Amino acid sequence: MFAVTKRLLLRPGWIEEAPALTEVIADERIARNTSQMPWPYRLEDAERFLAREPDLDFPHFQIIDRTVDPVRMIGGIGFKDGGDAPEIGYWLTPDSWGRGFATEAGKAAIEAARASLGYQRIVAGHFVDNPASGRVLEKLGFRRTGSVVPQHSIARNREVDCVMFELDEEDMLRSVTPALAA
Repeated sequence: MFAVTKRLLLRPGWIEEAPALTEVIADERIARNTSQMPWPYRLEDAERFLAREPDLDFPHFQIIDRTVDPVRMIGGIGFKDGGDAPEIGYWLTPDSWGRGFATEAGKAAIEAARASLGYQRIVAGHFVDNPASGRVLEKLGFRRTGSVVPQHSIARNREVDCVMFELDEEDMLRSVTPALAA
């Protein structure tokens, strides 16, 4: 699965990109804001991530910035089994923060998953000490569930409180699809 926006290309990662992925994630601020990324992030971690068998129900994308020449990887976004609904997660390089890339990638990934996989509800969360991620989720139309749950962070090697959000099909149609058509 691929998605293209005005500034970004979302596509699967390739094993040949393991060195580039390792270099891009060479900042602890990225790993500590995710639940599943180790720190330090090593070449072996990138190789293992990129070599895994794709789960067609829960796609992952590399986020490629198309506004620069040569194009460059600036992050990742994907879905995992969140129990009763798919869960979206994402990361960006710090030099890409605050430029709207997370929202743009999120809209494209959600719309692609809704259209191709029939997602009717998506859940998400952010660690309490990463409120910027919560603002991205709100821009994507997610609503707070009112729950704060402990979630293990591999990079921090401990439980971290996570603010939970949800997005239902009505929210998707209202907030994601019209923005892509504009």
